[in-house]
Amino acid sequence: MSHLSDEQLAELKQTLEVQRMQLRQDIRDELLRSDDEQYGELAGQVHDTGDESVADLLSDINSAVIGQSIKALREVEAAQERIREGYYGRCEDCEVDIPYERLRAYPSARRCLADQERYEKLHGEETSSI
Repeated sequence: MSHLSDEQLAELKQTLEVQRMQLRQDIRDELLRSDDEQYGELAGQVHDTGDESVADLLSDINSAVIGQSIKALREVEAAQERIREGYYGRCEDCEVDIPYERLRAYPSARRCLADQERYEKLHGEETSSI
């Protein structure tokens, strides 16, 4: 973390904490909303396969949104752990310092831009951090 000033690190810590709190609230809100909508109940009450398909699709979309939020929350928490351990801001592949500008744009970044692009080419849709 030596390439980051105390002010830069403090700013990034604050940004990560705000993101963590927002993601936790988003997940909580989405779970409460999905309970209220009860797509499974809707699918059980309809007799048309088209209506049942729509209910299934909406339920799947809701699950995907929650899954993406949980994944983002895990990335933020992993970045906070790297700060505590003293490894924050270093590329996990090549171990060079990740530029401050990249960290400001994406505070939970685990890789420098070159290694992230290489990772995305190799892993396609499995990408874990931008």
